[in-house]
Amino acid sequence: MNDLFLRACKGYKVRPVPIWIMRQAGRYLPEYQQVRGEVDFLTLCKTPELAAKVTVQPVDVLGVDAAILFSDILIPAEAMGLELKFIEGQGPVLSPTIRDKQAVSELKSIDPKKDVPFVLETIKILREELKDRVPLIGFSGAPFTLATYMIEGGSTKSFFYTKRFMYENPTVFKELMNKLCSVTLSYLSAQIEAGVQAVQMFDTWAGILHADEYQRFVLPFVQRIFDYLKSCGVPRIYFALDSYHLLHVISQIDCEVFGIDWRIDLDKAVEILGEDRVVQGNLDPCALFLEDKELEKKVKDILKAGSKAKSHIFNLGHGVLPNIPAERVKFLVDLVHKLSMDL
Repeated sequence: MNDLFLRACKGYKVRPVPIWIMRQAGRYLPEYQQVRGEVDFLTLCKTPELAAKVTVQPVDVLGVDAAILFSDILIPAEAMGLELKFIEGQGPVLSPTIRDKQAVSELKSIDPKKDVPFVLETIKILREELKDRVPLIGFSGAPFTLATYMIEGGSTKSFFYTKRFMYENPTVFKELMNKLCSVTLSYLSAQIEAGVQAVQMFDTWAGILHADEYQRFVLPFVQRIFDYLKSCGVPRIYFALDSYHLLHVISQIDCEVFGIDWRIDLDKAVEILGEDRVVQGNLDPCALFLEDKELEKKVKDILKAGSKAKSHIFNLGHGVLPNIPAERVKFLVDLVHKLSMDL
């Protein structure tokens, strides 16, 4: 088994430095496009054989050191009683919106085995198909990020309704966060029981908050989830996008790995988090458009910065973009493996 990723999560400085890529099973891959052309996105997520197929594709095509379950962070929201649609050019749409105490009270708790059995079946298929070639990462959205989608009804740039809810009804907002915390706990625990070997929690919209707001409305719930999962014995990864101004608060979280986006130099992030922590990241996805020599320089700089941490897992600072040629992503994977041997 290629266990570079798992060993790095545990704090070992392994060579080569392992690499996997957020959204590595996605539209930039022709192999994925072929499968996706046959079904809509939600059907793909809910069909275990197809979800497993696209999960494995990047392992075969790119040579990455970990696979990540193909699904979507909003799958639990649908299980909680909301209608979920994905509209081309618009993204996810959730209804009804959750903006008051009554709406929060009507949200259901979930039993993953009954409500999202397709996710657990996909994991079981993947453990067999991967045959321990590389570890399998499970994931969820973090409670705050899930809350934003539920409150806004989909994607947004202003987060007007989220912040209004948080400011006008902080007690009810925390009730929502408590519910989402419990759901996330159940969801990730079930994934671990089904066979994932690490879990990542995506807090995509945490960066919209001031550090004081994060400390009050986000940190306690993230920590509760990771505290609960600690006894499960798998590495726990936390990735908060656009969160360089929050790192001094995020550093309080007890987890194995901190995902870092591209907006901060990785060595600076290490300085804030502490040199005894494991970091993951953090190449700007658009850097894949650079000429080979320029990309090589950026990769070298990130590898050098990452070497200051207890351990480093290479990744992009966010998901790979749909219009990145797959050949460039493969070039990056090979480059990281090659250059990190000289560290």
